[in-house]
Amino acid sequence: VKELGQEYTPRQYAVQIIAFSVGAAVVSYLYFYNLVWCIVYIAVVDDSVDDTFKSAIDVLSDKNDENRLFNVTYTNKDEAIKKLSNNEITGYLYFDNNKSNIVVNKSGINETIFRFVIDEVNSKIELTNSILQNKIISSKEVIDKNSLYKQVNDIINNSEAKLNDISNKNLGYTMIEYYTLIAMAALYGGAIAMYITNYKLANMNSVGKRTSISGMKKGPMLLSSLLASYTVQLIGMLILFIFTIFVMKVNYGNRFLHVVLIALLGSLSGLSMGVAIATLIKTNDNAKTGILISITMLCCFLSGMMGITMKYVIDKNIPIINKINPASMITDGLYSLYYYNSLNRFYFDVLSLTIFSLLMIFISYKELRRQKYDSI
Repeated sequence: VKELGQEYTPRQYAVQIIAFSVGAAVVSYLYFYNLVWCIVYIAVVDDSVDDTFKSAIDVLSDKNDENRLFNVTYTNKDEAIKKLSNNEITGYLYFDNNKSNIVVNKSGINETIFRFVIDEVNSKIELTNSILQNKIISSKEVIDKNSLYKQVNDIINNSEAKLNDISNKNLGYTMIEYYTLIAMAALYGGAIAMYITNYKLANMNSVGKRTSISGMKKGPMLLSSLLASYTVQLIGMLILFIFTIFVMKVNYGNRFLHVVLIALLGSLSGLSMGVAIATLIKTNDNAKTGILISITMLCCFLSGMMGITMKYVIDKNIPIINKINPASMITDGLYSLYYYNSLNRFYFDVLSLTIFSLLMIFISYKELRRQKYDSI
């Protein structure tokens, strides 16, 4: 690292840190702007709407509430279908035999929010009915209906109620797509490693030529490149986490340290991939950068960044792709924190990322060792 300090001034290091961290933060902000401040336009078929659902939707559609979520239109089914086909609404809700049904045209953030809210209302209705049934069965006296509903409501809303909740505190469908953004930020650190490694290659620039004839061992040279770039990447990831926690108010739940662990290993895998591309591909700096960006974006796409259904399609039809995809390893490890109480799958992904990183470093080391030049 000390040797690399002769190649870059403190100002250049600061520019790299700020550029990557601010870039990741801006991407996060723009990606989730519509999620945090959007209003979802929906329609409800009013000829069969359940009173409980109507009350819940009216509360979430209150124009005087700064946390308003929905802009709702009550209409008939034909009109709702027409509005959906014209993309005037995200989806519509109707009831068939007291069962709620949602109709949407596509899969996206707004559609996920709509479905999540309806699922939550359904869950509360089922819980209310279950408690009511138990109260009625256990009571030996005549029960006042209003009093009973008040008791049930108090039980549900009482913060001291002992409900068996096995889900994580960060449970939320929107976190799935956000985790893929963490993976992208981690993998883009490969650009730093590739940039530094290029300065060690004799076929890239004059600095590389001087390094090659200096007699410096390949192992320490590769390690110094990784340590320097990893330090810069860690500072960028730290800024990203600070931005998302304190500015965007993202709740990582009670397993935040696990999120940090896999982000650190994800950063290492991105850096090792950048070094591998720099050493294996014989072309100019701009072409290598384009190749790295293309590979990173393809990995993120296959891991579900542009739509969570893509990950499941790949896992179902061509599972081997995501087994060797570092972005998928990162998001899968984060999914496991989201879905499961057990950490077995999480640690499997941690091990996979470690093996991937070591393999890329080993390949890069072997390639650097065998590189020889007739003339420099």
